[in-house]
Parts: sequence; C-alpha cells; structure tokens
Amino acid sequence: MPSIDETTLANGLYYVSVTIGHARDIPLRALDVLAAADVLVAEDTRSLRKLMDIHGIALNGRRVLAYHDHNGPQMRPKIMSELKDGRSVAYASEAGTPLIADPGFVLGRAAVEAEHTVYPVPGASAVLAALTASALPTDMFLFAGFAPAAKGARSKFLEDLGSVPATLVFYESPKRLNAFLQSAQEALGDDRQVSVCRELTKKFEEIRRGTFSELLEHFDANPPRGEIVICVAKGSVAVDPEQVEAALREALQTMKLKAAANSVAETFGLSKRDVYQMGLELGRD
Repeated sequence: MPSIDETTLANGLYYVSVTIGHARDIPLRALDVLAAADVLVAEDTRSLRKLMDIHGIALNGRRVLAYHDHNGPQMRPKIMSELKDGRSVAYASEAGTPLIADPGFVLGRAAVEAEHTVYPVPGASAVLAALTASALPTDMFLFAGFAPAAKGARSKFLEDLGSVPATLVFYESPKRLNAFLQSAQEALGDDRQVSVCRELTKKFEEIRRGTFSELLEHFDANPPRGEIVICVAKGSVAVDPEQVEAALREALQTMKLKAAANSVAETFGLSKRDVYQMGLELGRD
C-alpha cells in the first residue's frame, strides 16, 4: 500500500471515501490518492470535480470517467483496460464510502476477478455518522439500505427485520420518510427508540430522537428535506428464562463464565450483565 506522502500510486483500483457534507471531512490520504491517480472515476463527476477544486487538486489533463448504475456495463471494460495497462484508478462515490448504497460493487468484483489489487481508502460514512449521533447501541447493527417504495413490500421488508437483535440502519428519501415511519411503527411497534439524522455534517444538520409516533408528529408538521439516515433500536423479545438457563449451563461446560455469558446473551439478544449474573447464581447453587 503506498504511503500518504507518495506522489505516485501502484497499479490498482482505489476506492476513495469522500465527504458526506462538510468539505473538510475528507481524509488526507484520499486527497493524496485523488491527486496522484492516473485515472479518476466517479459516480457523479460534477461532485468530484467540485470537491477537488475546493481542495486545490488539479486534473492536469487526467480524465474523469462517469460510472453509475446506468452505464456500468459499458464503462467496466474501459476501466478494466486502464488497470490492465498498469494505471492507477481512483473511484469515488457521490458521497461517503464507496459500495455503501453505491454502484461500485460490481466494478470492484470485476477488478478482483481480473486479479487486480483493490485498495480501500477509508473515510466518511453516513451510516457510521448516524450511529454515532443516534444514542442507540452500536455493539451490533445491521445496515438495511433503502426500504422498498411500495407499501406492501416495505411492510414485509420491515417485518422480516423485526426480530434482528441489532440496531437497524436505513437510508430514506425525504418524500418517503413519513411513509417509512408509519410502516415501521406498524411492523416493529411503537416502543422502540428511533433516531432520524438529516443532512449529516451539512449546514442544516438535524438529529431527532424519539418513538415512531413522536417523530411522525414532528415531520408531519415540519416536512423534511435532504439526505436521511434512520436508526432503529432493536426490539425487546420475550425469552423463556428456563431456555436461557439451559443454554448457559451447556455453554459453561466448555467456556469460562464471562465467555459463556457473552455467547448466550448474543444468542438471545439479552444483556450480557444479566446473563453473567445468572451464571453467578448458578455457581452458588
């Protein structure tokens, strides 16, 4: 992997994380890669050019190729040809980290199948930024992307996620936010804590926390604009204490108490502390 102070890059495909809002969120190494890559590829070439202009990165005659869902089949052979000829290719999504709700996945798979090196250049991600601000547990989370637009499909999609023992993270458009919150309330119940993060790291950033009904009331009165990330706390699931105790006894046959308690807690979506306390009680018995 080239170091951040090198002015030339090794042959390969560089997945460059860019900003999700504030122009100074971009990592220093991402700027170096954008300045040094032989070929630039972007989901939105205008966004990339603007970002490079802000940070004083000149094109110096380099090409900026558009790569998105609509032209992927036509563009991939051209990009593979650049890699085959030994050039370094930097790919940037429209915002945030490539491959997260982004069309770059098939490009990376094609590069790997052709035995080219793929280099991650990590940085901003709306998923992680929203989790950080959500005040919800982050020890386990599931990014579910965009829910289906059709009401029936959306309801089924959310119902299937209802039993996942993790914080759920979704992207949504402002026009569909209230419909999503309504469907989620019906599918998941109104007892879950929810965080709606809007325009993260941008001028009009807004983070709202509450139940589905509370957030529906707010956004009914204040129609949202901009990009939205929704974080939903995992639901409480009724668990048979005898079943938990039996699983813990079995785990204790091969593991120490702390490891056994952690394993059982993760299996049933319970508090590690509570299961550990159960193990102490079993030891006293």
